[in-house]
Amino acid sequence: MTSGAFLTLLDGALVTLAACAAGVAIGMPLGLLFAVARWVDLRFFGRSVAIYVSVVRSTPVVTLALLVFFGLPSLGIEIGSTVAAIILLAVNTSAFNCEVWRSGLNTFQTDQIEAAKAFGMTSTQLFRRIIFPQLWRQCLPALINEVTMLIKSSPAIAVIGVVDITRAAIRVGAETYDPFPPMLAATLLYCVIIASTIVLQRVLEKRHMRRVSQDA
Repeated sequence: MTSGAFLTLLDGALVTLAACAAGVAIGMPLGLLFAVARWVDLRFFGRSVAIYVSVVRSTPVVTLALLVFFGLPSLGIEIGSTVAAIILLAVNTSAFNCEVWRSGLNTFQTDQIEAAKAFGMTSTQLFRRIIFPQLWRQCLPALINEVTMLIKSSPAIAVIGVVDITRAAIRVGAETYDPFPPMLAATLLYCVIIASTIVLQRVLEKRHMRRVSQDA
């Protein structure tokens, strides 16, 4: 494979990373909002979130990509393929993140909540000072796992014209009439990205353990 072909793959990797990072930056806090809505049982909104999560989790990512790309313009919302890709990834990961956050909230110790309320903490203070600092540490492994799943699902954005790693590899293979080398290189790039994400998780966990030991 030529250096030009490898640079094409690297450009695709940057697109993949940027789209996934934007999707996670939007989807993770959105998933937390949805999880809190279901946890506190906000009736209509909570039920709507439950339906949203069920539909998104049941829909194949490729189908969801086409739905976003062709559906929004039919509603009068004109978007490009890059924006559609970010919306797709944010919608997809928000649904799965909602369940991760909700699982953590459902297992949170109620005695801490009761003690905080006894000290006169408002709901906002309770969540910001007591619940969330423990929640994100508890959910970190599952959240990182969801990030890796999102990265592995990201080739779906290729069907709407975004030149990610997979689409770049297909282009290189079509130009060289030898698809195996670019696909092998694309596989290695995905492995590097996933491995880097797992390393980040371990760094964050070690940092947390170090803080806990210092506080003790």
